Amino acid sequence: MKLSKSTHYALHTMLHLTISHAEGHTSVSKLAGHQQVSTTYLSKILTKLVKAGLIVSVPGANGGYKLKANWQETTLLDVIQAVEGLPPIFDYCEDHNPSCIIQQSIQKAEKNFLEELGTMKIADLAEDARNVPHH
Repeated sequence: MKLSKSTHYALHTMLHLTISHAEGHTSVSKLAGHQQVSTTYLSKILTKLVKAGLIVSVPGANGGYKLKANWQETTLLDVIQAVEGLPPIFDYCEDHNPSCIIQQSIQKAEKNFLEELGTMKIADLAEDARNVPHH
C-alpha cells in the first residue's frame, strides 16, 4: 500500500492542528510553511478535510482552520478516507475464484489493517509527537 502525497500532507496537517489545538485556528500559510508545500495545493486538501467534517474553516482575514468539536476521536482511517476514499489496500487480481485461499487471506489482512487504522487516533499520535523533536 502506498498513500498519495495528498494523504501524507492531510495526515501531517491533522497532526499539526492537533498539537497546536490550544492555539485555536491555524492559517493555511502557516500549515503550508510547516510542511513546505504550496498553499494552493494544501488548500485543496483542507477542503476535503472540511467536507469530511474533520476540520472547520474559520472565515475572515485572519481565518484559517481548526479541529472539529470531537477532534479527539479522529483516526488515521478517517483522514485517509477523507482524501482517498476507501480503495482496496492491496492491488490484487480480483479475477480469481472467490473461494481462492490466497484471495481470502489478502482480504482478511486488508480488513485487519483497516480495523487497526480505525483505532489509531490522531490525538494519541500528537501526544507521542510532543515528545519527539521533529515529527
